[in-house]
Amino acid sequence: MRRREFITLLGGAAAWPLAARAQQPAMPVVGLLSSRSPGEATASVAALRAGLAKGGYVEGQNVAIEYRWAEGHYDRLPALAVELTRRQVAVIVAMGGEPSALAAKAATQSIPIVFNSGGDPVAAGLVASLNRPGGNATGVSMLFVEHGPKQLEILNELIPELAVIAVLVNPTFPVYAEKEANDALGAGRALGKEVHIVTASSEGEIGTAFEDLVKHRAGALMVAPDPFLFDRREQLVALAARHIIPAMYFSREFSEAGGLMSYGTSVAEVYQQVGAYAGRILKGEKPADLPVVQPIKLELVINLKTAKALGLEIPPKVLALADEVIE
Repeated sequence: MRRREFITLLGGAAAWPLAARAQQPAMPVVGLLSSRSPGEATASVAALRAGLAKGGYVEGQNVAIEYRWAEGHYDRLPALAVELTRRQVAVIVAMGGEPSALAAKAATQSIPIVFNSGGDPVAAGLVASLNRPGGNATGVSMLFVEHGPKQLEILNELIPELAVIAVLVNPTFPVYAEKEANDALGAGRALGKEVHIVTASSEGEIGTAFEDLVKHRAGALMVAPDPFLFDRREQLVALAARHIIPAMYFSREFSEAGGLMSYGTSVAEVYQQVGAYAGRILKGEKPADLPVVQPIKLELVINLKTAKALGLEIPPKVLALADEVIE
C-alpha cells in the first residue's frame, strides 16, 4: 500500500467516530414551568425526577430539564412559557397549579403539556374532559379547592366553641380565590360559624392578613390552596405560632414545617405521577390519550407538638381520623 493511500485511510477511520457521534439523537429536553420557587420546591422536583426515572429517564444521562421559576409572581409565567416554546422542548411540565398550566396552554398548542391542577381542569379550560383530555395537555387534578368545607368541618370538631374562622386566599388568581372564598362562606353558614376572608399576594400582605384576623377575633385560620401560599409556608406557620392561632393547611408540608394540621392530597405522589406522564410522552404517547388522574387518597396530618404549644388537646374523634401524627 502506498504511503499516501495509507494516510488517507487512517484519516477516514479517525473521522468515523466523529460522524457516528454527530448522528446520535439529541437528548430530549423537558421544560419545567413553575409558579413556585426553586428553594422550596426541592422535594417536589425530586418527586418529579422519581416519576421520570420510572420511565427510564434520568436527568443529565438521557434527559435534560430546563427550569423556569416565577417565584410566586404569576404575571411572569406567560413570558417564561414562551421561552420554553422557543427552546423547543419535547414536553412542558407545568408545576404549581392552574397559573402555570394556563400560561403553558396559552403559549403552545403543539408541544405536549403535563400539569398539576388544584381544581377542576375542565372548568379551567385545560382539557375537554378528564377521560379524554383532547388537545396537547393532560396531568393530575389534585382537587385541593374542593376540600375547603371538609377542612372547616375538622377545625370545628377540633375547637367546637369557635365563633369566627378566618380563611386566607390569594386574590392574584381569581379562579382559586373566588371559589375558595364562596365555598368557605357556605360551609361556615352550614356550621353556624362566621367566616372572615383575608387576602395576601406578597410576604408583606401575609403579615397584614394576620393582623386583620386578630382584629376580627378569629379563633382559627384555614389557609386556602394556592402555589404562592404554599411557597410561603414557613412564614405562615411562624406567624400562626406567634399569634397563637390554630391553623388548618392544605398539604402535609405545612404540618411537617410545624403547622398544626393539614388535610389534602399528597403533593409528592402527584409530582411522581406528573413525572411518569412526562416520561410516557417522551416515549411517544400523546396527551390526548392519557386521562387526567385524580388522586384517591387524602391525608389528615396532625402535629401534636404544635397542638401542645397552642394549649390544645386533640379530641379522640379527630385523632382517630388522622393518617399521621407528628410528635
